[in-house]
Amino acid sequence: MIRVKTTSIVVYISLLVGLIACKNNNPTNTKSEESLPKNDGFISIFDGETLNDWKGNPTYWSVENGNLTGIITPETLLSKNTFIIWQGGEPSNFELKLEYRISEDGNSGINYRSESIDSIPYALRGYQADIDGKNNYTGQNYEERKRTTLAYQGEKVNVNPLGNSETKSSLAANIEKNCWQNREVTKSLGSKESLLAHIKKDDWNQVHLIVNGNRMKHYVNGVLMSDVTDNDTTNRTMSGKIGVQVHVGPPMKVEFRDIRLKEIAD
Repeated sequence: MIRVKTTSIVVYISLLVGLIACKNNNPTNTKSEESLPKNDGFISIFDGETLNDWKGNPTYWSVENGNLTGIITPETLLSKNTFIIWQGGEPSNFELKLEYRISEDGNSGINYRSESIDSIPYALRGYQADIDGKNNYTGQNYEERKRTTLAYQGEKVNVNPLGNSETKSSLAANIEKNCWQNREVTKSLGSKESLLAHIKKDDWNQVHLIVNGNRMKHYVNGVLMSDVTDNDTTNRTMSGKIGVQVHVGPPMKVEFRDIRLKEIAD
């Protein structure tokens, strides 16, 4: 009797060990290599804690609750737009992803392929993905301190080369009602109403910029808001600084988080 019991126990234990081994070797109980997170090539350029690698006026820029935050108060109203500028490079072809939240009266933007202005502290000149709290301009392509509006919301645009040397010498001659005149709208990306339905007010929104060669696409929450092909070899820029803005106007607050950059190989 004792021998039979011992044998039964041994057999039972062997069966149990075998079942456990089979379970552990079952692919349905193991994360496959395909299901593991993959590196998408983006790197974080804001650490969520400090302003390391960013340079701006501390009167307006700080880190609050893990967000890069720009604030204008009644006591700190601006006479000129001011930026906080990333110091990590001047990329040419890249993708940039971030999330933003802005107050209703806020006006801001994401500059890229931009240059600093020596005579004005923390100022940038160059392409901008516009952002505002009322969403009158959010997603459009506006060139700060240069050719002004290149594409409004919902426009696919070709910016054409300038003609004679006289017009080349004066940007102002080609600007009317804050819009560059040497441009051609080639396609509608949707009505203003349909596009604005995808943008949240007083909440977090995602921006994705794809800047490659002379083409610049601005997405908000996955929706293409403007698409510019810049054929103006005289005035376009192909690399430069990245920065975010607080704009002249009433008191406002804008916050940015999860700022990530992926450079595109030439």
